Amino acid sequence: MRTLVNALRVGAVAVAGAVTLAVAGCAVDHSGTDAGKPTIRLAYQTFPSGDLIVKNNRWLERELPGYNIKWTKFDSGADVNTAFVAKQLDFGALGSSPVARGLSAPLNIPYQVAFILDVAGDNEALVARNGTGIESIGDLRGKRIATAFASTAHYSLLAALDRNGLSANDVKLVDLQPQASLAAWERGDIDAVYTWLPTLDQVRKNGKTLITSKELATAGKPTLDLAVVATDFAKAHPDVVEIWRKVQARALQTIQDKPEDAAKAVAAEIGTTTADAAQQLKQGVFLTKDQLTSGQWLGSEGSVGEIAASLQAAAEFLAAQKQIEAAPGVAKIRESIYVKGLPGGLG
Repeated sequence: MRTLVNALRVGAVAVAGAVTLAVAGCAVDHSGTDAGKPTIRLAYQTFPSGDLIVKNNRWLERELPGYNIKWTKFDSGADVNTAFVAKQLDFGALGSSPVARGLSAPLNIPYQVAFILDVAGDNEALVARNGTGIESIGDLRGKRIATAFASTAHYSLLAALDRNGLSANDVKLVDLQPQASLAAWERGDIDAVYTWLPTLDQVRKNGKTLITSKELATAGKPTLDLAVVATDFAKAHPDVVEIWRKVQARALQTIQDKPEDAAKAVAAEIGTTTADAAQQLKQGVFLTKDQLTSGQWLGSEGSVGEIAASLQAAAEFLAAQKQIEAAPGVAKIRESIYVKGLPGGLG
């Protein structure tokens, strides 16, 4: 599937591509469709998160019986953005870097960040393949590195290179989605990859971890997995957004209080064992309700948290790297954080 980078290059063709993507290019769950009900359209990805717990337990279907709930699987945040451009989605799960891109020109996607699924920890990393002689990030000069363009992994890769005196021009970047990068890795076509779980666990078996997103966060380049809602949908259906956010908060609580239940649900969605899913969940950072609505993160109604500053910094870095035309202003970023009903709206 095409990435956001390709969509940017072809301009208006992006909308047509997005329609094709949403209809034909991704896995769609049409279970329980009733022609007499309105449909809520959600984009999800298979990185371990509370979003998968919500989907697997059918909590939205139970809480919103008056709606059809349509889940569509996407491979990266770039593709989620493309589908939003085509007005094919109401909610979506994607990384902070794709969100920063989406809020920037020329996309200017009318959506708002309404939830933080996780803070990237050891669940995203840069790994060099055994046998390449790569022992440090400095050894990557001239090497072939795969990542999904316009993803948080892409952003983190650029940040890691920059910290070590390298740029994208000093390496050979290859735009590959996680499963495609795994196949290229196994063929020996690439020397390193920056990717996320569950693909990350596969490449770690035959590779050396050079840096994780947790380490980059400590160095001032944090990345997050976020959930966004289309602005028009939020204005028209604030009650639905509140229910959706409550079940997302319930999923975070399940990860904290009932880790085995959480692991079973995630394992069922990504097709792995409960033990593997439990280990993968431990590699992410999942916020509590109090943390989520604190000034450090999402914030509360009337008081947007530091997530706005984080997205602003990400956009400025992407602009400096020539990945986007320019970073949006602080005011636009703050308006793009949906804090209506918080903190009490988490149930």
